[in-house]
Amino acid sequence: MIRRILLTVAGLVAVAVGAAGLLAPVAFRRQYGISIGADPSLLSETRSAGGAVLAVGVLLLVGAFVARLAFAAAVSGAVFYLAYALSRGLSVALDGAPAGGLVLGGVVELALGLSCGYVLYRGAGHSRSGSTGAV
Repeated sequence: MIRRILLTVAGLVAVAVGAAGLLAPVAFRRQYGISIGADPSLLSETRSAGGAVLAVGVLLLVGAFVARLAFAAAVSGAVFYLAYALSRGLSVALDGAPAGGLVLGGVVELALGLSCGYVLYRGAGHSRSGSTGAV
């Protein structure tokens, strides 16, 4: 049950963020004080990243309800969210603090990445105890 809840929450966040980046990139970036205007290159970068985030979100949601995909979803979610969180941390160290919403985003990404990691850890623990090993 905890697997389903954690993967669903992680998936819904990624779907919402990904859809916003893909479908409304100007408004999505504006809320963080970032102006991308009508530059086709910046729009392309934002939309493509949004599509990738949306795809990870869909995988997380499917993994929440299809047991045989739960491991792949949890690995993807952990790698995805922790990479974002650690990259934001590096950016703070190298570039300084961004807008408050982006800092909050990094904290949420860290929490969701650790949650997906917990799903993996919990699934691995079950497999050692002789159960099916399904995450």
